[in-house]
Amino acid sequence: MPAHLRDADIERIARGLTDRTLPKSDWTHAAHFAAALWLLRERGLSACLQEMPGLIRAYNEATGVPNTDSGGYHATITVASLRAGNAWLAARAHLPLSAALGELLGGDYGRSDWPLAYWSKASLFSVAARRGWVDPDLRPLPF
Repeated sequence: MPAHLRDADIERIARGLTDRTLPKSDWTHAAHFAAALWLLRERGLSACLQEMPGLIRAYNEATGVPNTDSGGYHATITVASLRAGNAWLAARAHLPLSAALGELLGGDYGRSDWPLAYWSKASLFSVAARRGWVDPDLRPLPF
């Protein structure tokens, strides 16, 4: 998936997640944030925090990815990513979604391991963090 996506690409990804038609090979780190930013702009943070767990679990099941204590949906990463995306969008409300996403992916959040700046591996990849929110154990989130 290209690093720079057009607004139409971002919407296609988000709708593909919600209706479970996005090819599994397209569900990349960039696609996670593309869907998150689109849904945040469309529905807001509160709705996304409520809806995203079910959306991701259903998408995983539709693409053959089991949601277990060691794979599939990860609550802490999802919540942290939604909060990061929401803060990112708030500071860039004047930009088209494609520009905001491009900037996000060009920075620290563009790295799939960005949460490891805030959580130790043991904490982030624990069963507790996969099942629900676990506060960062290395340093607080900046948003």
